[in-house]
Amino acid sequence: MTLISPWRADFPGLLALDREGQTYLDSAATAQKPQTVLDALLAYYAGGAANVHRAQHLPGERATRAFEATRDKAARWLNAADREDIVFTRGATESLNLLAYGLEHLFAAGDEIVVSAAEHHANLLPWQQLAARRSLKLVVLPLTPQGDIDLQQATTLIGPRTRLLAVSQLSNVLGRRQALHTLIQQARDGGALTVVDGAQAIVHGRQDMQALGCDFYVCSSHKLYGPDGVGLLYGRRGALQRLQHWQFGGEMVQQAGYLASTFRDAPLGLEAGTPPVAGVIAFGAALDYLGSLDAQAIGNHEAALHRMLLAGLHGYAGLRLLGEPETALACFTVDGVHSGDLAHLLTEQGIAVRVGHHCAMPLLQRLGVNGAIRVSLALYNDESDLQRFFAALDKALELLR
Repeated sequence: MTLISPWRADFPGLLALDREGQTYLDSAATAQKPQTVLDALLAYYAGGAANVHRAQHLPGERATRAFEATRDKAARWLNAADREDIVFTRGATESLNLLAYGLEHLFAAGDEIVVSAAEHHANLLPWQQLAARRSLKLVVLPLTPQGDIDLQQATTLIGPRTRLLAVSQLSNVLGRRQALHTLIQQARDGGALTVVDGAQAIVHGRQDMQALGCDFYVCSSHKLYGPDGVGLLYGRRGALQRLQHWQFGGEMVQQAGYLASTFRDAPLGLEAGTPPVAGVIAFGAALDYLGSLDAQAIGNHEAALHRMLLAGLHGYAGLRLLGEPETALACFTVDGVHSGDLAHLLTEQGIAVRVGHHCAMPLLQRLGVNGAIRVSLALYNDESDLQRFFAALDKALELLR
């Protein structure tokens, strides 16, 4: 029985790529958008755009209601304790930088920040730079051969000087879900704050912040079928209150004077300037869309596709998978073949995959490779996409070998 996505027709951009002969297998980088998201963007601009929170006129009130409705939707989506636990940013990367600057005052020389060897640059570089500014020690948790954080070693590396743990929930290279509850509990038992990069995991199943127990969680709209330029920072109320303001300007001000000013609490106190109004509203439409679907059916579909992908890749002599991927993606190299050359030949055949270090250069160096091909899947992919991919891979390898 052929595996067909019942949601494919909801994504006009994907259908346009189909007509061009393109097979899109790069959703871990950014996802295509359903029609309802495009409709929400057009409705905001065509119906009279206005800024939020500042105007008493009808367009401004309408925009503010729609903008704040997305905060409610995001809080429900993440099972946050309060809608004000949700801060809008311009992406997961900005959310992590906000945390690195907002928490800086809590660190003293010699304190430790713990990350894992699997981190995306976005969840490594802000902490690396913070460590350099404050004379901190950056501790890296090693991985097992499968790609999991080594929990046994973590028990010794997370110690009395650990002030913050920052780890990804799902690696964008290895496709492994980490045992976060164990790590978070260990860090919190020692009094450390915990940050989870959920940019990849948020797409593949609902997340429960109250059950997870982390202090902060970040993700991006564009991977969750929403617009670019919108990010989300969840913060537990007590943790949010420990953040210093990091950007200054309109909206976040409580009282401004020439010589001194006071500022609002989160979330608005962390949303300086004009936010991406249309994007936030359309992000709400993406959450509505996902909420209308059968989550179990999506999970089963993606799991079946992933099994099909791995089975096909295992059939190639000399092909090396990075780690043991379990969710929605796979990275690989082929002995004697340059990944860039292979990606070029796939591109010429209309196969859109990602190649390079995937913003995880230290991880790939640890794995002993300079670059890798990544195939990533979403709910709109189906068996025909993989059939075209494998046919193109056959031709490319025949040429390169």
